[in-house]
Amino acid sequence: MIHNIITRVPNADKAIFSVHCHNDLGLAVSNSLAAVLNGARQVECTINGLGERAGNAALEEVVMALRTRSDLFIVETSIYTPEIVPTSRLVSGITGFPVQPNKAIVGANAFAHESGIHQDGVLKHRETYEIMRAEDVGWNANRMVLGKHSGRAAFKARLEQLGIAVGTDDSFNSLFIRFKELADKKHDIFDEDLHALANDSSHEVDESYKLVALEVTSKTGTKPEAKLMLTVNGVEKNVTAIGSGPVDATFRAIEAVANSGTTLELYSVNAITSGTDSQGEVTVRLNQAGRIINGHGADTDIVIASAKAYLDALNLMLANVGRAHPQEATI
Repeated sequence: MIHNIITRVPNADKAIFSVHCHNDLGLAVSNSLAAVLNGARQVECTINGLGERAGNAALEEVVMALRTRSDLFIVETSIYTPEIVPTSRLVSGITGFPVQPNKAIVGANAFAHESGIHQDGVLKHRETYEIMRAEDVGWNANRMVLGKHSGRAAFKARLEQLGIAVGTDDSFNSLFIRFKELADKKHDIFDEDLHALANDSSHEVDESYKLVALEVTSKTGTKPEAKLMLTVNGVEKNVTAIGSGPVDATFRAIEAVANSGTTLELYSVNAITSGTDSQGEVTVRLNQAGRIINGHGADTDIVIASAKAYLDALNLMLANVGRAHPQEATI
């Protein structure tokens, strides 16, 4: 189609032809690349392939296909590829849509090799199983595992290697304390855990609502019950609520105190690393009269992570952070 348009339309050389492909059949990237081969010089795509229905062409796949097969595609982009993975994580955190582990380029397993024959082949010659370098898209090849005995120097060095900016000494100290608390809960701390800790601290707002204690009872044949202790502007509040599940009971308990008048639009849970001691990263999206607020929380206990995310959203709401819903915004 692109080839026919360019060859048949007068003065086509004076225009830039763009292609916008949807992924209903899983061919958005393939169709986009075919269009480039036939003269298109603009590709409309999205980070992580986000979009309606099955999504759109994934930017990271298009960019790396053009770069990796430069012998076939005699074009280039100005995309700085080492920012691809950090950008993917940022978008995933904002939207609450986790990236599947086997997603090309940005999936957690994209450069992982488990089988012996794969590991042996990669060690002898990387190109045996890898068509590109992990570092080229933002993955860090040197995965140092931290633990409870790791000191401040090793922790700071790893943050710098991952490109995580801490800011002030107070911010670093606060992050280090949370790192130590996490290390007491799980044996190994991976890069993904550090990113989650940093993201959890990235937006510092006044904690009008602060979680002090949470006890949840859930057993067969009875409705789950959450006993919650919060401080609201420094004043302690105790409340108990029943729900259809432990998370629902927790949210009901929080709302019994907050009475925010919001609607829960998204509740998303993502395991940061593998294993039963993995941190759970929760995203909560609240809608308050058309204003959208995303809250985030991470913890090895998924119910506590959920409570943190909900309270984070409420604190951001009180800090007047948020955006208007595009379908409810008025002109």
